[in-house]
Order: sequence, then structure tokens, then C-alpha cells
Amino acid sequence: MREELNQGLIDFLKASPTPFHATASLAQRLEAAGYKRLDERDAWPVQPHGRYYVTRNDSSIIAIKLGKRPLLEGGLRLVGAHTDSPCLRVKPNPELTRQGFWQLGVEVYGGALYAPWFDRDLSLAGRVTYRTAGKVESALIDFQVPLAVIPNLAIHLNREANQGWAINAQNELPPILAQLSDPSAADFRALLADQLAREHDLAADAILDYELSFYDTQSAAVIGLNRDFIAGARLDNLLSCYAGLQALLDSSDEESGVLVCTDHEEVGSCSACGADGPFLEQVLRRLLPEGDAVVRILQRSLLVSADNAHGVHPNYADKHDANHGPKLNAGPVIKINNNQRYATNSETAGFFRHLCLENEVPVQSFVTRSDMGCGSTIGPITASQLGVRTVDIGLPTFAMHSIRELAGSHDLAHLVTVLRAFYNSAELP
Repeated sequence: MREELNQGLIDFLKASPTPFHATASLAQRLEAAGYKRLDERDAWPVQPHGRYYVTRNDSSIIAIKLGKRPLLEGGLRLVGAHTDSPCLRVKPNPELTRQGFWQLGVEVYGGALYAPWFDRDLSLAGRVTYRTAGKVESALIDFQVPLAVIPNLAIHLNREANQGWAINAQNELPPILAQLSDPSAADFRALLADQLAREHDLAADAILDYELSFYDTQSAAVIGLNRDFIAGARLDNLLSCYAGLQALLDSSDEESGVLVCTDHEEVGSCSACGADGPFLEQVLRRLLPEGDAVVRILQRSLLVSADNAHGVHPNYADKHDANHGPKLNAGPVIKINNNQRYATNSETAGFFRHLCLENEVPVQSFVTRSDMGCGSTIGPITASQLGVRTVDIGLPTFAMHSIRELAGSHDLAHLVTVLRAFYNSAELP
């Protein structure tokens, strides 16, 4: 099971270089399992015990499995994660021609670590909006092949590099695409039109706009002397999206389950398709009975907010509280913050810990050092939006927000096991 899950995650990461592709990948897997797509612009012919999914902005997705048990009796079991990761996004007018090189101007999306982006074989993917035959359409593209690089400056020309190097995002991050003898040949929209034709056999009259991200073409892999680790891009937080999907698809038909994977978490979640927007509430209100039944159902429900946790790094152990250093391959982490950066309380933490013990899954706790700031995720946002009880958890990782992150190769199976048990649980606290 562990090897199969790890390979499934690797395949999912490869197919999901952007939130748009991740949402499409999740939708494809849901449809293969019998889930039906609902369009928000249409009336929803929802049937008892049905299986459905809804997307918004092509970058967020909610999957719903209506169980046999009445909702007013059993409530909902929700798992939340996010589809976006820090990256470099192409600017609207990106063409730069300097010293005979064609470069693209980029904007940093989210809290990215800059240095790991240097000297990587980069490709480009995302959504393109174009005009054809007088109509405005959109399509996803993925160049797949390495087509850009951000070369480091040689140590001979930057002698202080190893003593600390403040990278300027405006000047030092534009990737190089090509050498050009004629600067007028640097036409990015023409490049996108060619890709649309190659990938989709589409003839675009004009490229109107786009949301495109650079990504590392190196595949994720199970690595280490004893194959102890998974290394790859976008583990934060596609790992949790994949684990939630596998758990939902493997769960029984008795209880009602929801998987919520939303965009824009890395920039605050405040958007029409983000966790701080109305997407989840609107979907639930269309699916649940009217009147006070919605509140009654939500008060019988529980959300597991799954987002990666900081594992204790052997070279930087002092960055953790001595009693709260989560280890890789030692199970999921319950994340706690008394200033409500995480939505966990003693009741929800106790229930998740109980699930782990019942299913022989190791479990850990994380509290940040008292003299350091604490990150947050969709847990407190969703809890405050819906009033649903929430526990924030995640798998421990290294190098969070790097272009290549590291997790334990045993932990994905642990997370899928406990999330499946959660979806199947007959009693919530």
C-alpha cells in the first residue's frame, strides 16, 4: 500500500504543475470513481446518496459524497487542503531583452524561498484565455519540456554569496528563455499561440490574457539510502489534496464526506474561490436542507484541515520547541496555537488523536517556539466562516516553500489511513 500510494502521489504531482492542473487532475480521478460534475450556473438535480463535485475558477474543487445516514443525524466529515504553492508567475507584459537574451519578467506568488529557483530546468504551465472565431475561451497548457533557467552568478563575481545574499526579485529572478539576434522576435503571446496549437489543436485569433507559472521539471521521487523520503515540488499542499482524495474514494457509503481543495491559501485565501470566500458555504447551502437544518448539520460536523507541518531539521533543531519537534515518518502532526493561528482545540485534537490510536497510526504535536511567529492555514478561516469545529493537522516536511520539499515516505500511508477512518467514523465529538 505504501509504495502504491507514494507512486500515485508522484504521478499526481507530475500532472499538477499549477492549481488549475491540480483541480483538473482531482476532477478526472473523481469522475473515474463515479462522481458527477455540478455546474454552479445550473440547477442541481441532487439525489440521495449521490456523489458530486464542483469547481470554481478552474483552480478550486469541492467533492461531496452523500451517505446513507441522515445528515441531521450524522453531520458532515470535511477534509480541507489547498491547491496552490509558492512559485514565479509571468507578468502581463513580460518580454525582457538584455545582452542578447530573451527573459520573462516574473512576480513572486506567495512566500517562496528564492535561492532554490536558481540553476533549475524550468518549464511553464497554467491557464490561457484567447479569442477564436469571435468567442472568448480558456484552456490549460503545459510546455512540460525545460524551456527556461535562472543561472546563478559565479562565486568569482559574488564573493560574499556564502555570507548572506539578499536576492532582488525584480532584477535577479527573470528566467532566461533563449538567445536572440533580433530582439523583435521576443513575442511571448506568439509562443503561447503556438503551444495552444500543438497541445490542443486550437487556432487562436489572439491571446487575450493568461495565468502562468514556472515550475521545476525534475520529477518527484522516493529517495534516501533506505528510501525513507519523498522529494518533490508542491508537496505543500498537494500531498494533503491527494491524501484526502484517496481517503474519500476508499471510504464507506454510510457517512457523508466532503473534500475541499481551494486556491490562494498562500496569499491569504481572500478570493471568490479561496477559503476566505463564499465557495464552500454556497455549495453546502445548495446541497443541505433549508432553514435551521444547515446550522444543525454543521454543528454535528467536523473539519480536518490538512496542511504540511514543519519537521524538526537535524541542522536547525533549535528552531523548534524542545518538546514539540515533529519527526519525519512518525505520523501526522496535530497543530496547536492558542492565538488561533490554528483552529485546533482540546476536543478536536483529542478526537483526532483517538482516531490515530484506534487505527495504529503514530501521531505527534506541534507548537511553535514562544519567541517565534506562527504561520496559519485554512483551518481558522473555514471555522470562522462556517462555525464548524476544526482540527489543524499535517505531515511533517522539510524545506517548506522551496521549489523542492521533503517528506517521509511512510507518512502518506499514515495520513490516508487516519483520514479514511475519519470519513468512516460513526461518532464525532
